[in-house]
Amino acid sequence: MNFPEELPEKLRQLGLRLLDQHSARTLVPALGEASGFWFGGGNLVQEPSGDLLLCGRYRNPGDARKGTDAGERGLEFSIFRARNIEGPFEKIHSFTKEDLSTKEVSVVSIEGGSLLPSADGESWELFVSTEKQIPYPKNLIHFQKPGTGVWSIDCLTGDSAEPTSINTEGSSTVLSTSEGSRLHMKDPVAFRTTDGPTQIVFCSHPFSWSSSNTGLASREASGGSFRLVSKSLLERGPSWDVACARVTECLPLPQVGILESLPPLSLYFYDGAECLRPLDQNPKAARRPRGYSCEELGGLAWGFDDEFPKLRRISEDFPLFVSPHATGCSRYASASFLADGTLAAAWQQVAADGSQPLVGHSLVAEEVTRILRV
Repeated sequence: MNFPEELPEKLRQLGLRLLDQHSARTLVPALGEASGFWFGGGNLVQEPSGDLLLCGRYRNPGDARKGTDAGERGLEFSIFRARNIEGPFEKIHSFTKEDLSTKEVSVVSIEGGSLLPSADGESWELFVSTEKQIPYPKNLIHFQKPGTGVWSIDCLTGDSAEPTSINTEGSSTVLSTSEGSRLHMKDPVAFRTTDGPTQIVFCSHPFSWSSSNTGLASREASGGSFRLVSKSLLERGPSWDVACARVTECLPLPQVGILESLPPLSLYFYDGAECLRPLDQNPKAARRPRGYSCEELGGLAWGFDDEFPKLRRISEDFPLFVSPHATGCSRYASASFLADGTLAAAWQQVAADGSQPLVGHSLVAEEVTRILRV
């Protein structure tokens, strides 16, 4: 499909203005002011009342390669509410590792999740990823570290318009696998496409934790189970994102400005990294942010909605979103257009002390139109 040559640059500018790394303000602080303390990995939703919900997981220091013996890691998945994007955000609901465990299986850690209201707004689904204390497949069991488990994605439901109705009764695992190349499935991003199906974009890791990849699963509008559509929705890139490409948001854009004469399209925010563990930089060469596991940088892609899941990468040689602090980490971006046309975003951004609070920024409707104008 043809599109104007200047379109990718317009989308790039919109992304940069929205995820403004210098103007963002803290929405939810981490539990500590040091490296290893985070809050984020969720999404932003507006309720019919106009209130905003955001969700995410609290994480304390730990080493995913060594299990709970090396720290507490993912502690709790929480939902917050505020009157507007400026906050303050108040915690209204949460789930601990113990809450998400069952009599049969204990949860070792919690990662990203996604709130999805029903089409009629009368109920909720919460997709959340947990590391369960279960063994690797027999052919891979010797590679499993003590105290670690396997990641999968569960669905919790609530039977009213109030998100506090979400509970663990009847929770079910919707995405899991014993396939070594994508053994760990986590960080779901749930949304509906215009033709009705529910889509889950998710992150997968091989048993060796040597890369991060983005998969796609779909559920028909009529219900049923999720089926795998793609193991690699966005291929890992050639440079700054060669080790990691994790999509964290699908943002449908209004058909204004340069988009007015085009079919509907969406922006896709994603996290990338050059390596899984930090690499030394040559002191005689130009220094650059080099994302790595748990300290990823941010990128941007886009696609026409009627061509989904085909995506086009904007961030080729370098990341777009880099914090001015510490490692430069800027990840788990979520964004949504509110009822009044405001475009609001929230993401994890590393602070000078090394922690990663959830920060936010917004653009009024007029500013979005100005950026996209021809």
